[in-house]
Amino acid sequence: MPSAPTTSSIPTLSAVTSRAGIPQARRVVVKVGSSSISGANSAQLPMLVDALAAVHGRGTQIVLVSSGAIATGLPYLKLDGRPGDLATKQAAAAVGQNVLIFRYQESLDRFRIVAGQVLLTAGDLENPDTRRNARRAMERLLELRILPIVNENDTVATEEIKFGDNDELAARVARLIDADLLLLLSDVDALYTKPPWLEGSQRIDEVAFDDELADVEFGGIGAAGVGTGGARTKVAAAKIAAAAGTPVLLAATAQVNEALGGRAIGTWFEAGRPERAAG
Repeated sequence: MPSAPTTSSIPTLSAVTSRAGIPQARRVVVKVGSSSISGANSAQLPMLVDALAAVHGRGTQIVLVSSGAIATGLPYLKLDGRPGDLATKQAAAAVGQNVLIFRYQESLDRFRIVAGQVLLTAGDLENPDTRRNARRAMERLLELRILPIVNENDTVATEEIKFGDNDELAARVARLIDADLLLLLSDVDALYTKPPWLEGSQRIDEVAFDDELADVEFGGIGAAGVGTGGARTKVAAAKIAAAAGTPVLLAATAQVNEALGGRAIGTWFEAGRPERAAG
């Protein structure tokens, strides 16, 4: 059983300094994107749960940041694509979030693990009082061996106060709870020097904390078209987490077992010394 979580608002440098140390992590935040668990890839959800349950079973505290509410709700609203207006996005999220959590809990039931739903807006993490409340609630869920599933509260968030993507949300949650690792999962297995389908693209194995990646050519959000992020947002999120002392591993959702097992896959972002308070 892991040691009692810290309640300090000052983040500390993670004890995990390489992929090999991931199995010893005390607390891990895992982020999965819409394209990895919806549509043609919906069958990956039970596989993701299998991996999370295995890590949970060895005593690690796991927080899942999951996109997918809007994408999951679209078929129920008889929509073929992501809506452009905020009200329809909110309606899709309201329906989809309910279905998404049900699917996660149904899969977690196989391991007798209970999920706890946590919905946040950017404003919640900017306001000291609500940020403190969010941290306290998540600390208590983890102490009780509940698996928090976090998503942006799309039904109340406005365009002006949205995170923009759940990569940033995951980074800020990792900073909020002083995580030892942030694992960013997507449909791409690593960061590349340019979109991986382009000739001459090369996989980047590790990113030093002070590397600005000025030579990296970023592409779009991927073929599925249901997410809001891409390589650029993942790098930005990794920088947020790394600045707070949390290293980051970027890998494909299909590699989640290998990633959490400390295998030499994906792209590793080195953590720096924490610069500011969590949240």
